[in-house]
Amino acid sequence: MPERSEDKQRSTPAPVKELTRLAVDAILDKKGRDIEVFDVRGVSGVADFFIVTTGESELQVKAIVQSIRASIKENANERPWHVEGVEHNNWVLMDYVDLVVHVFLPEMRSYYSLERLWGDSPRETVADESSAAEMDLLKD
Repeated sequence: MPERSEDKQRSTPAPVKELTRLAVDAILDKKGRDIEVFDVRGVSGVADFFIVTTGESELQVKAIVQSIRASIKENANERPWHVEGVEHNNWVLMDYVDLVVHVFLPEMRSYYSLERLWGDSPRETVADESSAAEMDLLKD
């Protein structure tokens, strides 16, 4: 996973919690499931928030990634600093510097089990029929 460096900077001052809310709602819009949001500010120098979610097929993973990209671009005028995995769509990593989103196929998510790495950080599971506005972790 890319690390923060001097040249790794966001292009807008949009708050990271807002980017995270936009990403969560974009995932929900494309029926992503098992959404977990991690506040890793206290345990990681890589980002402030991680999102891990699952798409049921390569097509759905692609749709989720496109939805996140479009929503954050349209609403916050922010582009990802780095994206990996779009050629296979079984694990796509979207790096927005302060926010990193992982979109997995079920078998890849199970195999890599990223949730274990951030088990000590505050986290919130997003219900399928909810919205980011309802998340305690993202309230200001």
